[in-house]
This record gives sequence, C-alpha cells and structure tokens, in this order.
Amino acid sequence: MADYDMMGKTELSLHGLELADANLTHVADAVAKVLVLDRTEILVTDVRGDNLVLDILRRGIDAKNIVGKERELLDAVAAVEGVGVAEDARVESRGLLSWVSADSEGALEQMEAAERQMAEIREKLEKTVVVFPTGTELANGQVKDTNSPAIREKLTVNGYAVSQGMPLKDDEYYISAAIRERAEEGFGMVVTTGGVGAEVKDRTIEAVLIADPDASTPTIVEYELGVGRHVHKNAVRIAVGQVLDTMVVALPGPTDEVLLGLDALVRALTEPGLSNPAIAERIADVLRKRLREKAHAHA
Repeated sequence: MADYDMMGKTELSLHGLELADANLTHVADAVAKVLVLDRTEILVTDVRGDNLVLDILRRGIDAKNIVGKERELLDAVAAVEGVGVAEDARVESRGLLSWVSADSEGALEQMEAAERQMAEIREKLEKTVVVFPTGTELANGQVKDTNSPAIREKLTVNGYAVSQGMPLKDDEYYISAAIRERAEEGFGMVVTTGGVGAEVKDRTIEAVLIADPDASTPTIVEYELGVGRHVHKNAVRIAVGQVLDTMVVALPGPTDEVLLGLDALVRALTEPGLSNPAIAERIADVLRKRLREKAHAHA
C-alpha cells in the first residue's frame, strides 16, 4: 500500500497505563517498532495520569503498518520496564491513525478496495487532455484554430478524453498560469500548439519553463542569431515537462507538424518508464526529419 497523508492528525493517545519510573524513550522505541517507524519519527509529548500522548513526526504513513495494531501496541508498551497496562486500556487517535483500533481484516479490505478505486480514477485521469492553441491572432479571432480539432480526433482514437481550452495570447505568464490551473484540476496532460518559434513574440517554451524549470526543450531547427527576424532567439524548440501529476507538451503551430509530433508522443507513451526527456527527444527527432525533408524539397 502507498503512504496515506495523515492531514495533520498525528497524535496517538494511549489510555489506561500505569507508569512507575518508566523510561519514555523505551516506550517510544516500542511504539515505533510496532508501527514500523523510524525512531526519530515518534515523540512522547505528554503524560497525564494514566494517559500518554505520542506525536508521529511525518506527513504520511503506510496503512498496513497501523491497521488493527491496538493490541500489539499495548502489549509492546506493557513489555517496557515500569509500564503497566490496565485491562480496559485503549488507543485513541483521529484521522488515519484511528485505524489503529480498527478490525484489521475488515479495515484492510476496505483500504484495498479504496486503493483499487483510486487506481481506476488515476488511470482515467491520465487519459484526460486539455488542448490550448496559442497565439494572439487566435485569441483575437483573426485566425481559425485548425490544430485543436485535429488533436482531438487523433487523441480520441487513441483512448483519450480531450477538452478544448481557450486560445491563449502570446504571454508566458498567462500561458503558464493556464497550464498550472489545469494541472491543479487533475488533467493527465496539457498540450499546447504554437509559439515555439525563434521570434520574439513566441513565448510558449518560456511559459513551460516557468511552470516546470526542469522541462526538456530540445531544438528542432537553429538559425543564426541576429539575422532576419531572429533578433532575440535563434531556435525552434518543443517542450515536455511535468507540473504536479500533469504532463505538459508544447508542439509547433503548423497542423501537419502537430500531428507528426502527436504520433510520436502517443507511441512514446505506450512504452513504460520512458522519461520526459526521452519522450521530448522522440518528438523532436521526427520533427527534425520532417523539416530536413521540406528543406531538401525546396533546395
């Protein structure tokens, strides 16, 4: 089982203890061993009458290590010199830690069922995509968006659920905010088109790098800086990054190049364990070949 977030509910209270010159470090050792915690992750915070309170110093915990452990926990504490445990002793806690007192078999079955359900939800979310065409000319309605319908058709055939995002103007902060927003909504992938060129108005790669500074941005074609319109930038690039659990893919603007890159992306996603830089290079490679073919045809 994966670690579950305890959502700040980290206190574990043991009631019905009789302490007589007990070493609280040894008590914490016993509790840590039962709950499979590092000794540094548990701290005795209060002793009051027959009540001893411990705090677990971590954000998440593996459910299988705590479910139904009440009796084992009390027995382990009782084995510590100077600690007696009454017949009606009990463990109290809130949130995830309350599973300590639960019926182990029934609780684990419920958690396993919940994990299966969450796995199904994650699988479905991984197949959700939002598409953002970029370009002020698109946002202003001057130019028709032909990329988004083509992407939707291509990805739908491959089992993805595609949502249409609004056209985004050429502003890296505006684009990166839209990417972040969709990532927080849980989309499995964000695909942008356009704005990856070598002109000053092209801001999509910069936007992806704001959203994910470690994004992979391989070059598709390089120009001589300062010549023609390439005053500030000298390369056309694509990008593959990650924001939260969302993959971000920035493709060029021409529809034929979008579909070519998309084919490479879909093929790469079928290979388990392929890294984002490797996926980016797969996309870049097919686009480089296409541009070489175009250049050769016009030579």
